[in-house]
Amino acid sequence: MDDDLDQVLTAVGPRLRALRRQRDTTLADLSAATGISVSTLSRLESGARRPNLELLLPLAKAHGVTLDELVGAPPTGDPRIHLRPVTRHGMTMVPLTRRVGGIQAYKLVIPAGGRRREPDPQTHEGYEWLYVLNGRLRLVLGEQDLVLSPGEAAEFDTRVPHWFGAADAGPVEFLSLFGTQGERAHLRARPRTKQPPGRPDQLES
Repeated sequence: MDDDLDQVLTAVGPRLRALRRQRDTTLADLSAATGISVSTLSRLESGARRPNLELLLPLAKAHGVTLDELVGAPPTGDPRIHLRPVTRHGMTMVPLTRRVGGIQAYKLVIPAGGRRREPDPQTHEGYEWLYVLNGRLRLVLGEQDLVLSPGEAAEFDTRVPHWFGAADAGPVEFLSLFGTQGERAHLRARPRTKQPPGRPDQLES
């Protein structure tokens, strides 16, 4: 039992770091939101500080996740997914995946009249894929200034300076797939094309 507990607590540090990077939050920002010092947060992420309830509760609230998700508790068998939206910088972000690491999926909503301030492009590690559901999304990517309409998608290395917001006063809804380590979304199936006789359809690897 003690070994199991140690394994759970040891995994908390990398999970905290992954959550913070997914939300593009600095240690200083997280410190301001939780009241936990930057040095303590850094030691928690590195595993040098053992997590306790007093530290985990404000961190779970700041990241918009449950304590179970934060410590990686085993599933209870309840099939319902309890989505916890997080609102930052004028956008509401709904996580659609619950695991830490790998490609993460989000639905993002910019309300009518929201996030139309002057673009402030940022860079960070990772790779992102966007798909617009409703509205018109403005994407500033390096030297490019693009507007994506419903049904349009974009993918880019997040080490390129980028920013997105509403292209006009209307609301915008879009999906985001994001990999902190540069993982890309791979399209495996392609539309059926006419094949030579006796040759089966193929899938891209």
